[in-house]
Amino acid sequence: MNFFKSFLASLLGTFVALGLISVFFFMAIAAIATSVNFDKVEGAWISENSVLDLNLNTVVVDRSPKANPFDNFSDFSEGRVGLDEILGSINKAKKDDKIKGVRLKSGFINSGWVQTREIRKALNDFKSSGKFIYAYADYMSQKGLYLSSVADSLFLNPMGVVELKGLSSEVLYYEDFQDQYGVKMEVIRHGKYKSAVEPFLQSKMSDENRQQIQGILKSVWETLRDEVAASRGLEPETIDAIVADLIVGDAEGAFEQGIIDGMIYEEDFDNKIKSALGLELDKDYKTVDFTRMNVRIKEYNVEIDDRIAVVYAQGPIFYSEGSEKVIGKEAINDAFEEVLESEKIKAVVLRIDSPGGDALTSEIILNASRKLKGKKPLVVSMGNVAASGGYYIACLADRIFADPMTVTGSIGVLAAFPNIRGMANKIGINAEQVTTHKNAMGYSVFEPLNSGFKKSTIKAIEKVYHTFKSRVSEGRSMDMEALEEIAQGRVWSGKDALEKGLVDELGGLTEAIATAAELADLSAFNLVDYPKYKDDLESMLFDTFSQVKSEFTEHPLEKYASEFIEFSQLEGIQTRIPYSIKME
Repeated sequence: MNFFKSFLASLLGTFVALGLISVFFFMAIAAIATSVNFDKVEGAWISENSVLDLNLNTVVVDRSPKANPFDNFSDFSEGRVGLDEILGSINKAKKDDKIKGVRLKSGFINSGWVQTREIRKALNDFKSSGKFIYAYADYMSQKGLYLSSVADSLFLNPMGVVELKGLSSEVLYYEDFQDQYGVKMEVIRHGKYKSAVEPFLQSKMSDENRQQIQGILKSVWETLRDEVAASRGLEPETIDAIVADLIVGDAEGAFEQGIIDGMIYEEDFDNKIKSALGLELDKDYKTVDFTRMNVRIKEYNVEIDDRIAVVYAQGPIFYSEGSEKVIGKEAINDAFEEVLESEKIKAVVLRIDSPGGDALTSEIILNASRKLKGKKPLVVSMGNVAASGGYYIACLADRIFADPMTVTGSIGVLAAFPNIRGMANKIGINAEQVTTHKNAMGYSVFEPLNSGFKKSTIKAIEKVYHTFKSRVSEGRSMDMEALEEIAQGRVWSGKDALEKGLVDELGGLTEAIATAAELADLSAFNLVDYPKYKDDLESMLFDTFSQVKSEFTEHPLEKYASEFIEFSQLEGIQTRIPYSIKME
């Protein structure tokens, strides 16, 4: 018997060892591949008369993700590329005389509107070099069309489908569901627009919530409509008329309305590129995949000592260490401390893409940014979302940039507490409490909020709200009374935020970096990325699990369960965006 135990233990140990060796082998290969790609920036390996192959039918994130070997073992994992990588490849292709044009495919691009617009701006700048951009798709989503419309020529498969329908946003309301199943969310909030938890409180959308959602959709739509119209030589009113009656739905309709330039198959599209390059149709043309260029916005010059640090703050804000997908106090604060101590780093750009979160963590991060005041310029670049806590950590910056499509503002506070008393009663569970004082229990998931706990929470929320406003007042030099008019949890588009004085300029990451260089009086500099996250096993497994988990929250009931669990896991007072905004 002992023999078999020893044998099985040895066998199990062997399998575990082999598994770990495989993981570390893939990690090593990925690291080597990354370093090789990063070093190839001189362009000697690029052939003459080449075309940049920009296939963006993938997931786009702000910062190029670290290699994760576990992605290879997950059926749900999706390839992700960094916005910095895309912008860098376009910028380099513009400067490289060997690259004559861009072959663009973006019909299925999976990115935020702000990221899409930054890519579009980079492609517009690429065209100023006199090089061509040809775009092609079998299917064209509305976001893909917005990006592809920047091309000199845009083609679609003759049987292709085009989406051009305007913008919408859908919010699910759970009041009746909660009443039926005995699960509810106890909510305390400040700000009539602070509607993050509105779906748990009522069965219909409030007028205030409808007003702010409508305002954001209108602002974002006007930006993308006007830019598509300008690129396609159409009037904005023409685009609105096409959208209102869904006139365009297929390749033929898109061609008739001037949305695309032709209906051809992909091999014919390649022939047009050959003609643009002056090649015979029976010859192949050389392409350079944008991921091979991998130059991260700006090429690194070892002869230049001066640097600008780009600190990426991505995801919800939690009282935690932080990761690529979660903003935590340790990671961001360590980044600020390191850039403050570095003599080579002359300025900082804080790139924010966050719906907000824990109020205490937001204050801790803001206080860390305050230490840069008067020592090094701090410029904020807002991505898709920089709202509530995301705006909180931005408000003391020397300059704040937002894209017209950025969702920002939401200066308000909330706290949410799950209550399952009704469900517990239905399944025969009864919770009894014994205490020394009437408020000793505090909060219990099995009981409604007692008056003492509710009173103390309201007091805390009022204090956080006042502090939040005072920080914004300080950073934006705004009167507290005037600020109240645009606060109360209301969400604004970047364009509207500029009018309200919440941001300084409209622009993206490139413009923010240029301004940081100007404030630091730099004519030449290198870019360095922060925070420096650990490549540990736990974080890689967590990222993979998060991707798998996201695949299971599409059904309305699953979405409710996901949101209920998400709010139940929130600790403390929250400076969080009113709702999950998805504009499609």
